[in-house]
Amino acid sequence: MTNDTLLENLLEPGRLSAVFQPILEIATPGMKVHAFECLTRGPAGTNLESPSVLFEYARRKHAEGPVDRACVATVLNAARALPVGARLSINVHASTLSRDHEFIVFLGDTAEVCGIALDRVIIEVVEHVFPWDRSSFLNCLEGLRAVGVAIALDDIGLGQSNYHMILDTRPDYFKIDGYFVKGCRTDFYRQAVLESIAGLARRFGARVVAEAVENEGDLSIVAGLGIDLVQGWLFGKPAAGTESLAALGPGVSLAT
Repeated sequence: MTNDTLLENLLEPGRLSAVFQPILEIATPGMKVHAFECLTRGPAGTNLESPSVLFEYARRKHAEGPVDRACVATVLNAARALPVGARLSINVHASTLSRDHEFIVFLGDTAEVCGIALDRVIIEVVEHVFPWDRSSFLNCLEGLRAVGVAIALDDIGLGQSNYHMILDTRPDYFKIDGYFVKGCRTDFYRQAVLESIAGLARRFGARVVAEAVENEGDLSIVAGLGIDLVQGWLFGKPAAGTESLAALGPGVSLAT
């Protein structure tokens, strides 16, 4: 199979699948689900089933836009199985937002078909290369906010999720990469980084999500620093549909 044929095959309906991981609010009485991060998997049984391989392939083929569209369509359709009103956090490359000038229309049309209001959607901006068309990127962010979509910046602290990107994006959510969260219970320097990012986010009027929370010790440190949104294997691995909510147990409710 040629690379072009492989890409065409990948983009066919039904070739991708979706799993969901809850983002939890921990500062309220009783743990609540703030949102579900929507994650895409490639065709089962292939190398592209791994998300890291899938998206690296998309970047190498300069096909982030078509692949992102396919992922958005896949996760929004699968999200019909989630509780009504649940927020949905969807990863999209910054390059897609700057180059795909019809992305907002596509998102709106797809969400409408799936019965999902745009004010339930959070776009998580991800990027691995620089530069892109900054003006088009900023215009797209403005357009997304105008239709009710919130903006998150993924992997803060690594790669292109730096101060430059924070200033350009001015995200509603700062998602701290798990590199800084794992092991913070015994690492003063990780704690200092987490505290710094949390303070910066508050100045921006944004909320902070600590990713990759895997044990109670790290959770305690994160909570003590005033970070009230968390996700990670401590609360369950990504799963299909309502399985991701059911795994949390009956004591967890949906934030309103």
